[in-house]
Amino acid sequence: MKFPARPFRALKLNASGRWSLLALLVGLAVGVASIAFEWTTQAVRRYTLGEFAGYPSEGSIGEHQFFDSAGIPFSPWMVVAVITLGGLVSGLLVHWFAPEASGAGTDAAVDAFHNRKGMVNAHVPWVKTIASAVTLGTGGSGGREGPIAQIGAGIGATIADRFRLSSTDRRIMLAAGVGAGVGAMFRAPLAGAIFAAEILYSDADMEADVIVPSAIASIVAYSVYTQSISAEVRFQPIFGNDLAHTLNSPMELLPYTLLAIILMFMAAFYVRFFHATQKLFEAAPLWPHLRPALGALMAGLVGIGLFIYSGNNREVLGILGTGYGTLQHALSGDSGLTIGVLATVALAKMLTTSLSIGSGGSGGVFGPLMVIGGCAGAAFGQAAHSMFPEWVPYPEAYAVVGMAGFFSGVARAPISTIILIRELTGDFGLLVPTMLVCALTFVFSSKWILYTHQVASRLESPAHRGDFLVDVLEGLAVKDVYLKGRRLLMIHEGETLDEIVHRLAETNQHYFPVVDSNDAMVGLFSADDVRAYLYDETLWRLANARDVMISEFHRVSPEDDLNTAMQQFTTLNVDELPVVDPENPTKLLGFLGRKETIAAYNRRILEHRRETEQDV
Repeated sequence: MKFPARPFRALKLNASGRWSLLALLVGLAVGVASIAFEWTTQAVRRYTLGEFAGYPSEGSIGEHQFFDSAGIPFSPWMVVAVITLGGLVSGLLVHWFAPEASGAGTDAAVDAFHNRKGMVNAHVPWVKTIASAVTLGTGGSGGREGPIAQIGAGIGATIADRFRLSSTDRRIMLAAGVGAGVGAMFRAPLAGAIFAAEILYSDADMEADVIVPSAIASIVAYSVYTQSISAEVRFQPIFGNDLAHTLNSPMELLPYTLLAIILMFMAAFYVRFFHATQKLFEAAPLWPHLRPALGALMAGLVGIGLFIYSGNNREVLGILGTGYGTLQHALSGDSGLTIGVLATVALAKMLTTSLSIGSGGSGGVFGPLMVIGGCAGAAFGQAAHSMFPEWVPYPEAYAVVGMAGFFSGVARAPISTIILIRELTGDFGLLVPTMLVCALTFVFSSKWILYTHQVASRLESPAHRGDFLVDVLEGLAVKDVYLKGRRLLMIHEGETLDEIVHRLAETNQHYFPVVDSNDAMVGLFSADDVRAYLYDETLWRLANARDVMISEFHRVSPEDDLNTAMQQFTTLNVDELPVVDPENPTKLLGFLGRKETIAAYNRRILEHRRETEQDV
């Protein structure tokens, strides 16, 4: 079914009204898709891990469970069988129906925005929904938020195609879908809107045009999604209402700074390890659809092996699945979580996520990043509290800040991360240390980028290449570029073609101004115009410059901007334009060349890059 663009004209909507309506549609669709994805994931979990392995239910305080526990004894080694089968099924689905649905979904959405004109195949959302539900539901280490970001992106792009929108508008719709998905699944609509604008770039840049549409879509998707959640937790932060900490002294910022340094090293290691794992699986002599199964098998063995080694400590099982249950206990300061267990979960989660998602399994890295950072922060908090209790009065507070700091450094999204953690925990007392740690990890982790399709800034994005060409050229004037000192060969209007041919043989000049007895410019011709007469020598003494020239020609003035000149170069397909005095259009000042114009643009871009590097 195709939707015409006429309804917008019929309703006489302005730009804001048009985007509000489109964002509303995206939000509604993504909200329903979020419910379907969450329900499917829990259904797979209940009737695979729960039914055959007796796997304990995991989740945070604020998460709604659609299914009751199976109530059967836990069978550790059955977990390995289920997770491996899940990897195989997920790999087959992706391989057969949508190869672009493999791996973490957010990076695919970023790639579509920058490099694919916002285009996403219409079947990607449903393939991603099922494949990710299978991966996560059977115990693969990943998050739900990455897949819903790609699902939302696909829905936004598909709606844009149905209304036959331009590529620019399609990109905005795609980003709005990302924001709607994150806002709904995290139950954090503000963070979702900012995240959609910020995650596209690895430097401190943001796609401002998508914020308002993404905010509308995120609010609508959040409103739809929460209707599927029980009333007791519907408007509760995912990690509960009981997290409340305060900053009692500026001296407490010193341990938080040390935490940021530790998180920076962890971010560098994790990003490199994740990408190395991806490359190893890509190079493995296996069919593509078998690689996720192998990765899932290895992750399952690691998870169950550490579980047995730890004395059947169920907190260690947080290295499989989303890990939100273990993270909830870390945030709450559960006494059963020792420094050793927390450090084990943080480090092993890096390994199991790399195996589950880096092998091509369909899942996200949002959740794992928070679990890794949160458990690392909690371990650091406990250690620091034992040595400096007056500076570290609340060791569990470091779990909250660690979540934010690690995510900010790895995902390159500090602003949305700060907002996100506030919406997830409801803990506003840690805003200052969270800002400090997020800023430090963001600035000093710039070399390690998890989402490989992020570009540094809007200047580097193929989506804005034409925009910046116009912006830069409009900032330059013709007077700054055109050749003023070059001696030009002027042709008098009475000169014969024979005289002109001989004069042209002595110069490399291509365009020739024709002047009258008062040196006023009356016309222009090119060397190509003269060549048309070369094969008829009888005309050489009969024709003169007036016969060859054109009197109606395009010109520019020194005050014109280079974008105006470039439009004339493109429209007329000429290499030079005469520059004339604006108060006396017959007075020639010089010529502006296309090559000089492009060179000026390149110089300005290079200057901008150097200024940016110096700022960094």
